Amino acid sequence: MLDRHPSEYGTSVMCPSDFEQFWTDTLAELASVPLNAEFVRDSMRSTGDIDVFDVRFDSYQGVRIAGWLARPVAEGGRLPALIHVPGYVSEPLLPKGSAREGYCAFSLAPRGKLRSNDAFNPGYPGLLTHNIVDRFTYGYRGFFCDAIRCVDVLLERDDVDPARIGVTGSSQGGALAIVISAMRHELACAVAGAPYLCGMIDAIQLTHSYPYQEINDYLRLYPEREPRVRDTLEYFDGINFAPRIRCPILLNIGMKDDVCPPETGYAVYKAMRCNKELHPYDECAHDAGSQWHGRIARAFLASHLKPGQPS
Repeated sequence: MLDRHPSEYGTSVMCPSDFEQFWTDTLAELASVPLNAEFVRDSMRSTGDIDVFDVRFDSYQGVRIAGWLARPVAEGGRLPALIHVPGYVSEPLLPKGSAREGYCAFSLAPRGKLRSNDAFNPGYPGLLTHNIVDRFTYGYRGFFCDAIRCVDVLLERDDVDPARIGVTGSSQGGALAIVISAMRHELACAVAGAPYLCGMIDAIQLTHSYPYQEINDYLRLYPEREPRVRDTLEYFDGINFAPRIRCPILLNIGMKDDVCPPETGYAVYKAMRCNKELHPYDECAHDAGSQWHGRIARAFLASHLKPGQPS
């Protein structure tokens, strides 16, 4: 780590001049794919108070994507929706806890995750460097599209209040929360913990922990490709998405995080122009103070999404 406070870190991330055009074109290509959303009630995972649905939908380049949706049985009217997005290695959770809090909760399995890995499965490690020298075929292009499209999945449902949709995730989930809230202005709020994929080209100098070490391993084998790697990553860096966010967002970082360096957490926070709140935890690593911050995050989400108040 650098010999200064992480909040004083100056990122070297550049925003490409065609960043907006690249993502406009990407989302236009995504929109050309019919959603074909299906919701099948899972009787084994449903209980007397919670209905659970196996969700499937089509995403970028026609890849079929899975998810779990859980909602309280007794609630009538339209409910607030909460999107859960997964970490790099972890698999999507079954969001029954959020359903019991009054949300129509959707847990996304982007391509490469279990039940969404038939057509694309680079593995972990693997995703971070999949076609990393070409922004058009880089693995995270489709992965980000899967996350962005999950808002459309929720808007398909009559039981979701379109004015009360939020997103929450940590690590890679924190990065996806930033991307979704940047690209889908329907969101009412977002929670991003220990955000990954922010300041990526700097992070590989600040830490040698995985997953970022995957990039160092790649460049050790192909040092001549470093300029092309840097160019690709700038189109997927959370710092370049951050200024697009309009909804309120809550961030938390661990000041001893050796997976997602706190310098990069401060950098993405500084790049945000929306109503924002940051909670740094001095003695915490990649957990980013989750043992204390969970209560704060739940209260933040509830203040904006108002579960228990069907519309």
